[in-house]
Amino acid sequence: MSSARESLLRLVDLLSLEKTEDHKQYLEQFERHSIAARRKNGVTWYPVVISSEEIGPSDNLIIEIERTQGQNELHQFSNGKVIEIFSNTGDKEAEFWKLNGTVRNAIGNKMRIALNVDELPGWTDRGKLGINLLFDENSYREMLIAIQKTIDADRSRLAELRDIIYGDKPATFEKKDENIIVHSLNRSQNEALRNVVAANDVAIIHGPPGTGKTTTLVQAIRLTLMKEKQVLVCSPSNTAVDLLTEKLSREGINVLRLGHPARISDDVLNNTLDVKMTRHASYKDLKAYRKKAEEYFSLAKKYKRSFGHQEREQRNLLYTEARQLLKDAVALEDYILWEQFEQAQVIACTPVVSSGKLMRDKRFGTVFIDEAAQALEPMSWIPITRAERVVFAGDHCQLPPTVKSKKAEDGGLKFTLFERVVKTQPLATVLLQTQYRMHEHIMGFSNRQFYESKLLADATVKEHALTHDEAEDLLVRPVEFIDTAGCGFNEQQNPESLSLSNPEEGDLLLKQLGRLLKQYDQNHTEKLTIGIIAPYKQQTEYLTERLEQQEWKNDSPHHFAVKTVDGFQGQERDVMCISLVRSNDAGDIGFLADTRRMNVALTRARKKLLVFGDSATLANHGFYKAFLDYVEEIGAYKSAWEILYEPE
Repeated sequence: MSSARESLLRLVDLLSLEKTEDHKQYLEQFERHSIAARRKNGVTWYPVVISSEEIGPSDNLIIEIERTQGQNELHQFSNGKVIEIFSNTGDKEAEFWKLNGTVRNAIGNKMRIALNVDELPGWTDRGKLGINLLFDENSYREMLIAIQKTIDADRSRLAELRDIIYGDKPATFEKKDENIIVHSLNRSQNEALRNVVAANDVAIIHGPPGTGKTTTLVQAIRLTLMKEKQVLVCSPSNTAVDLLTEKLSREGINVLRLGHPARISDDVLNNTLDVKMTRHASYKDLKAYRKKAEEYFSLAKKYKRSFGHQEREQRNLLYTEARQLLKDAVALEDYILWEQFEQAQVIACTPVVSSGKLMRDKRFGTVFIDEAAQALEPMSWIPITRAERVVFAGDHCQLPPTVKSKKAEDGGLKFTLFERVVKTQPLATVLLQTQYRMHEHIMGFSNRQFYESKLLADATVKEHALTHDEAEDLLVRPVEFIDTAGCGFNEQQNPESLSLSNPEEGDLLLKQLGRLLKQYDQNHTEKLTIGIIAPYKQQTEYLTERLEQQEWKNDSPHHFAVKTVDGFQGQERDVMCISLVRSNDAGDIGFLADTRRMNVALTRARKKLLVFGDSATLANHGFYKAFLDYVEEIGAYKSAWEILYEPE
C-alpha cells in the first residue's frame, strides 16, 4: 500500500475522533446545561420573539427573531448554521414542538432564519420561544466519502493527484509563458498567475496579509476560463465564496452560486440558482403549468364518490391532464436547471455543497480552493475528487482549521493539504510579496517570523500613519507595545467558563485609546475604523461592556468592533488594539503559544497598532521574546507606568 493511502487511512480514524469529540461537546452543551448556561456559552438564545415573517427567494419562509433578554451576549450563531426553534411553555406537548431552520444572518440582537415550511405552526404563538444551535453531521459524512474515494482510487486522475499531493510523484508544469502579464498586478502576483496557468496538477497562491491574494485568485480564474469552459471555486467559508462570487461577477464572469439561500449574503443572491431560475424566460410557463395542474386536481377532487360513467370519465381526464402538466413542468424545470449549469463559467460553493445531488455527475478541469489553509484535509478532498487539477490559495501562517479533538489534532488532523503541498511540491508555490495594507513597522515583525523577510510594503502604505506630525505624540508612531509588567495586573479565570480576563489591562487599553482619539479629533476629521482584539472570550466581554461606559465613546464618530482573533480574520482596521491578557508568576501563556493566531492579530492594523501585555510573562516564550526585542528596536516600547501617571 502506498504511503499516501496509509496516511489517508489514518485520516479516517482522526476524523472519527473529531466527530466524536464534536458531538460530545454538543451534547454537553444541551444535555448537561440549563438554558441559562447554554445562553452564556453562546449556543442558545432565550427568550426570543418573532418580529416579522416573509416569503424568501426560494418560496421558503423567512422569519426575524429578536432577543428580549441577554442582549449583546456573545454567541456562536452565524450565517449558514443549522438551528431549531423550541418552546419552553412547560406544556406536556412542548417537548415535541421543534422547528428546524438555517441562520440567514445574525446581527446584534436580531437573527433572520430560513424555514422549510409555508407557515408557522400554532405553538409559536404561545410565547417562551428559544433558538438552539444544532449538530450537523452532513459535513462529516461527505468528508468520509471523499477520503474513501481517494483511498480507493486506482489508475485514475484522482489516484495521480493523491500521489502528487502526498509527494509520492513530482508535480509537472508546462513551460511558463512570460507573456502572461496583467498590468494591474505586481511582479509576484503575475508570477503566481503564470504558475497557475503552467501547472498540470497543483499550484499554490500563497497570500500573506494584505498582499492581494483574492485579487490574484480572481485573475487566475479569469485566465483559466480562456482555456476551460467551466471551473469549480470552493472555500470552507461562505463569506469567502460570496466575496469571490461578487468579484468574479464584476469581471463579467457568469457565476452560479450554489448553497442554501440562508447561507448566502444578500449581495450575491442574484447569482444563486433559485434567483437565476426565476429570471429564466420560460419560468412563467413553468409556473403556469403547475398552476393549471393544481386547478385540474382541484376540479377532479370535487366529484363525489357516487357518480356515473360520464363523471368518472371526466374525473379521469382531469387527473390525466393534471399529471401530464406536472410531467411537462418537471421536464421544463430540468431544462431550466440544466441551462443554468451549462451557461455558468464558474460554479461557486463550499466543499460540502460541491458534493450535493446537483453536482454528482459533474467534473471540472480545475478546482480553485480559497482559504485552503483553514480547511481540514478531508474537507479539501471533497471538491478535488471531481477535478483534473487543483489550485490552492491561502496562507498557512495565519489561522489554522478548527480541530476540537486534542487527540485528533496531535495525530495530524491540524495539518492541511495546503501545508502538505507547500512541503512536498515546492515548485507549486508562489509567495505574493508586496503588501498593500499596513505601515512597514506594523508588517515588520510578522515578516521576519513567518515570511523570511521576503515581504515589501508598497510605497502607498509604507509610511501609513495617523499623522506624521511629531507634536501628535500619541498618533505618530505606527506601533506601540505597552508593558504592564510590575503593575500587578493579574489575569483572572471565570470558574464556570474557565476563560480568562485581565480587567485592569482592559481598562488601561481603553484609557489609552480614549486619549489617542482625543488627540486625533483635535486636528483630524476623517472617521476611523477601530478594532479591539483579545484572545479570550471573557476579556472581549469585559471590553465590550466597558467600552460602552466610556464617556468619549458616546459622541465618537468612529466605528468600533471588539472581537477575538478569529473574528477579525480577513479584515483590517485603521487602528487595532490588542490585549494579550496573560499575566502570572508561572510564565504560562496558554494558547497564545499558537503564534499563527498572533500573526493574524498583529497584521490587522493599517495605521496604528497598540499591543498591551506583561513582558515578564510573555518573554518566557521565544516568539514573544523576539517581539519584545523588535519593539525595542523600532522605538515602540512603552511602560504602562508612563500612561498610568500621565495627566488626562
